[in-house]
Amino acid sequence: MEHTPDIAQALTEVGPRLQHLRAQRGVTLAALAEATGIAKSTLSRLETGQRRPSLELLLPISQAHQVPLDELVGAPDVGDPRIRLKPKSLNGSTVVPLTRQPGPLHTFKQVIPTTRSTPEPCTHEGYEWLYVLSGRLRLVLAEHDLVLDTGEAAEFDTRLPHWFGSTGDDAVEILSIFGRQGERMHIRAKPRTGTGN
Repeated sequence: MEHTPDIAQALTEVGPRLQHLRAQRGVTLAALAEATGIAKSTLSRLETGQRRPSLELLLPISQAHQVPLDELVGAPDVGDPRIRLKPKSLNGSTVVPLTRQPGPLHTFKQVIPTTRSTPEPCTHEGYEWLYVLSGRLRLVLAEHDLVLDTGEAAEFDTRLPHWFGSTGDDAVEILSIFGRQGERMHIRAKPRTGTGN
């Protein structure tokens, strides 16, 4: 079957895209083979372009990485009015901006690979709030060295020396809200009304 140049180009980009995504998440071919039920040799040939991608191969890989199928094949943006989340690579992590318009607060979903486990503290203006979606996050904040589990959160002034990454065991997924000018997020809860005497 003859493909248009755009389709042919998209097909040749699938292998490198799969390899990059797997490397960013710190997943071995053997682990991905076990998670998907696809032979390790088939996954290797798919990543190197020796095997043509198909839905039967891409769907299990998409599920294993928990990413949309169009992220694997690089589907073009055709003017869909819904928000299209474009992952970016930043300091070895996959970062997905969740806010489109510039404003006082910026929200990101971030996947941090196991390879990002050596602290390199930095300081800058701003205020950050982190929530661990999955995995365990190591947070070095000034003289504190903490590990946050799934469901835990932290907030801090980024003028303090700080670094966060993997504990080295598994990749970590976090939600990050950052105020560049130091804006703090304020959480207000409705006071409880007494039910007893």
